[in-house]
Amino acid sequence: MRCVIARFPFDLTKNEVEQSMSGKEPEPVTGVAVTIGGRVFPVMQVGEVITRQSRRDFTSGEMRRALTRLGFTCHDAAPSTPAETPRPDGDALGW
Repeated sequence: MRCVIARFPFDLTKNEVEQSMSGKEPEPVTGVAVTIGGRVFPVMQVGEVITRQSRRDFTSGEMRRALTRLGFTCHDAAPSTPAETPRPDGDALGW
């Protein structure tokens, strides 16, 4: 399928993206994520690998649209919540 990313056309298939990301270690997700082969990657990491461009050259929106059109599931990263630290007296809420 033809996708335009950072004003450059790419002919991509779902299988090619899966092969490109196999063996890659997913980076921590802070924005938009995509599930590839049961692992969750930041879309910007995937874009950098499959386009061989700098992440500054494209947006997460461009990558989300392209990956969704290829049949991948994209989603927003789960918000991180700070872990509650239990107090020495056993009261986690500090009351």
